Amino acid sequence: RRLPDAGFEQMTKSFDNAKVLCLNVELELKSEKENAEVRISDPDDYQSIVDAEWKIIYDKLALCVECGANVVLSKLPIGDLATQYFADRGLFCAGRVAADDLGRVCKATGAVIQTSVQDMDRPGVLGLCAHFEEKQVGGERYNVFTGCPAAKTATIVLRGGSEQFIEESHRSIHDALMIAKRGAGDSRVVGGGGAVEMELSRYLRVEGLKCDGKDQLVLCAVAKALEVIPTQLAQNSGFDPTDILNALRKKHLDEDGLWYGVDCDNEGIQDTLEKEIWEPALNKANSLLAACEAACVILKIDETVRNPRSQDPGAAAGGQTLQQQHARTSQAMGGRGMAGMMGRGGRGVRRLK
Repeated sequence: RRLPDAGFEQMTKSFDNAKVLCLNVELELKSEKENAEVRISDPDDYQSIVDAEWKIIYDKLALCVECGANVVLSKLPIGDLATQYFADRGLFCAGRVAADDLGRVCKATGAVIQTSVQDMDRPGVLGLCAHFEEKQVGGERYNVFTGCPAAKTATIVLRGGSEQFIEESHRSIHDALMIAKRGAGDSRVVGGGGAVEMELSRYLRVEGLKCDGKDQLVLCAVAKALEVIPTQLAQNSGFDPTDILNALRKKHLDEDGLWYGVDCDNEGIQDTLEKEIWEPALNKANSLLAACEAACVILKIDETVRNPRSQDPGAAAGGQTLQQQHARTSQAMGGRGMAGMMGRGGRGVRRLK
């Protein structure tokens, strides 16, 4: 994304076989500091100083044009003068480009960030891309680089009516990309839609009925917990989870019902493996392992220690309430407050006379 600069409407917005120049150089006239001091003996010398400043900036701009670049990007500001200069010569420029954005452009196009405008005609300085175009997306302008020789990534622009919708979309896309990444590393897959959970639940129920004592309760409890996944899928799809769960239980008793899960498009159940609704086997194994470990950690907690003082809003140091402290203080003062404390040993103040 780029910030709109003065004169950018006159710049060329599209290039084929573009050459990209990435800079870390300011291309604008800067005012002197407040404590800057220039001493001259002749008023004509002041004009020569001003002319020298203009010559420096024009020399920088001329070198940028002579290197053959079509697109000039810089981390630092590109002023109005430079923007108009590039626009008159058919170049595109953008200043104050974020460091991470500029880094991605360099990796994709093969450009090298230059900290000086000297020797930019040597090989390897400019980046290349098949097509460059500035596009308006909503209220923002974006620079789009396509056909980059070294590009290994792509940019996805998410748009929505609210921030909550954008965050939810971003989370969903991120989960999908991570699953695809894991699937590329491990080609083993299992059926989705809660098929694995329902089959494990069926197996544990059968094995649990073969056990005596508490083992049966544990296996049946785990089997019931696994049914939460298809139940939640049915609820999220707007279906009656009771009907879906009963249909899955019945289907998984058959020999051909191994990969049957929730059909989120049509209210019912389906063979998720045949419909290509897959999940990486490694992801599913890790999910089950993490759930079992969390349950084991909770079961290992045999006692909870609670601080009694934190339960009493009037508690203070020593485990005494404020009322107990007041009573103890009053007793120390003779039971009559300040007068009782002053009256100890006889008549108190009168005795001192």
